[in-house]
Formats: sequence, structure tokens, C-alpha cells
Amino acid sequence: MFDFLADFYLWTKSLHVMSVLAWMAGLFYLPRLFVYHVEGLQKRGVVRESEMEMLFRHQERLLYKAIMQPAMISSWLFGVLLVLTPGVVQWDMIWPWTKAASILGMTWFHFWCGGARLRLAEGVNTLTGRQFRMMNEVPTLFMIVIVLSVILKF
Repeated sequence: MFDFLADFYLWTKSLHVMSVLAWMAGLFYLPRLFVYHVEGLQKRGVVRESEMEMLFRHQERLLYKAIMQPAMISSWLFGVLLVLTPGVVQWDMIWPWTKAASILGMTWFHFWCGGARLRLAEGVNTLTGRQFRMMNEVPTLFMIVIVLSVILKF
């Protein structure tokens, strides 16, 4: 039924990898912006607080809406196409399941970042810079499981 996808396998795989790279870049950087946002407002420097707040809100919104959202959607789209490509996934092995669980976790983290962005924009954030630093490690853990699953096929 999906045999035609085999003809586009290398293109699909390439587009999937590019999408994932863009998504991961955003997942690594947005929590770091949150750290700067929270801690930067505690330091009153040359830039007035309201200007700094507007700058952070603008950067966070653009990163999330213009880069991370499209990258997540295209990662999922090309990933599903790879799953549907005959012979790509060996469902009797553990690796597709560990990768799938990690992808679901990474997607959860993506939406958690979206919620944190909105809370910061609304001025109702309750997390500290240290807590955002800790959350910044979450996508790394998912990435490690995904890469090891796909490369080692355990």
C-alpha cells in the first residue's frame, strides 16, 4: 500500500533529520532563554526592565512559533512517512518502541515549553532560573535515548 514511499526514502530521511535538528535546536535554546528572561529581570542594568521583558517575550514567541512549531510538525510528518515506508522499522525489536516513547516525551516537553512561555508572557511564572536550567537537560536525555535506539537498534 505504501510501497511508493520506498522510492523517496532517502529524501524523506534527509528531511526528517533536518527537521529534527531544527526542532532540537529550539528545544535546547528556549529553556535557556527562559533562564535569561527570569534572571535578566532580576539584574537591573542599562536596559529598562520593560524593554528587556518585551525583548525576551518577542524572542521566545518567535523561536516557539516560527521555528519550533514548524520543525516539530515536519519532524512528525517525515517520521510518520518513514514508519510507513516498507522495511524501515522492525516492530519486533525494542528500539522503535523506545524511540517512540522518547518522541512522545520530547513532544510533551515541547508543549511544556509553550506553556512556560505563555506563563512568562503573562507574568505568572513561578519557576526560577535554576529550575529552567534543570528543565533544559530534558531534551538531551530524550535525544540520547533516540540516537542510541536508532543507531544501535537495541
